[in-house]
Amino acid sequence: MMRSFSSLSLWDLDSWEEVWTSLRRNRLRTFLTAFGVFWGMLMLTLLLGFGAGLEHGVTRDFLGFAKNSLFIHAERTLFANQGLGPGRWVQLTNDDMEAVRSLPGVMLVAPRLNFGNWGEGQNVEAGTKTGNFPITATSSEYASVEPLELVAGRHFNPRDLAEERKVAVIGPNVARVLFGDEPPVGRYFRYKGVFFQVVGQFRSTRSGQQADRTDNSIYLPLTTAQRAFNRRGIVGWVSVALDPAVSSQWMEREIVARLKKRHRVHPDDPQGIRSYNLSEEYQRITDLFMGVRVFVWIVGVATLLAGVLGVSNILLITVKERTKEIGIRKALGATPVSIMRMVLVEALVLTASAGYVGIVSAVALLELAGRITASMPQAPISEPEVKLEVALIAGALLLVAGLLATIIPARHAVRIHPVEALRAA
Repeated sequence: MMRSFSSLSLWDLDSWEEVWTSLRRNRLRTFLTAFGVFWGMLMLTLLLGFGAGLEHGVTRDFLGFAKNSLFIHAERTLFANQGLGPGRWVQLTNDDMEAVRSLPGVMLVAPRLNFGNWGEGQNVEAGTKTGNFPITATSSEYASVEPLELVAGRHFNPRDLAEERKVAVIGPNVARVLFGDEPPVGRYFRYKGVFFQVVGQFRSTRSGQQADRTDNSIYLPLTTAQRAFNRRGIVGWVSVALDPAVSSQWMEREIVARLKKRHRVHPDDPQGIRSYNLSEEYQRITDLFMGVRVFVWIVGVATLLAGVLGVSNILLITVKERTKEIGIRKALGATPVSIMRMVLVEALVLTASAGYVGIVSAVALLELAGRITASMPQAPISEPEVKLEVALIAGALLLVAGLLATIIPARHAVRIHPVEALRAA
């Protein structure tokens, strides 16, 4: 017994053979239509991947830092205040650090004291080896607010500071220059005539110039350096980690106001006590890339829809070319549902296959780009990638667009009257 056309299923092999024959009938037209969908999905996936890579590249300098951090330092005053003239140098002290720690909402305070000007190195000796490295004296909290990974030994601790021990933690480049291939922990180096014992080695978790500077650095206990080099009680600048539950902007104003009051700096003086809000900067960058992601989706979806529109047009042409065939089908008992399903399957095969190839090609290109950028730590793009959920959303969007593209061709096919179709032939 011959099957009725209404019994055709999406899993029927004859139906798939029929779709393949229809697509193969005009190969050039099918290829150009599929290429439009392929190109749209390729561009959408690449835009999303490189957008994520650009975001990774811009935000990598924040890696390891407490996002809710402030950096405070003192400079020359600009305004006169309380009998003190302008142009006065303000110097932060250990007592200032205690005043900042006492504020509610402050979690960690890591004072710093740099030797030499910012970015300048200091001569350090170990046996017959000599190197020039940035030296920073700080408290034991430094490892909690900086992107550092301990690779050997330990960080210095509160007891090291309380007893003013002559210990140090160094970066990998310092260890290589001063001690060669030998383990640095337990070895000694000399700075300004004072010997320090290496108790730990760290490495930066960042990349680029910031990582290179950190890997060339030496950290000393603040109290030890203050006493050994006649800088007792003096602090150069300070890192402050805040409770995420409090407003970083409000805390910044409170801390700066308290320090200005302690040093008799005019409340409106923009220079006496300076601050940098990492949390605010990080939020600004986050908002920027949210806008970038929205823009990428708009451009990518528009490109994809242009390809899907081509599918709709090609289906309309196909339906017109198969007018006689559709009329015969309806004359033999084919239902409107079976006719619509015929058009639907053809559209889904075309869009799904072309879209899948587009996603796979884009992922391959992103993987290649990722390997290239991995060898370029200072490149603005880092780790371009597309998450699985994003790829699934893009694929679902493609299928929905493919379904919408069949509405007009399917309605046109359903409205074909058998008699008129046979006359048109």
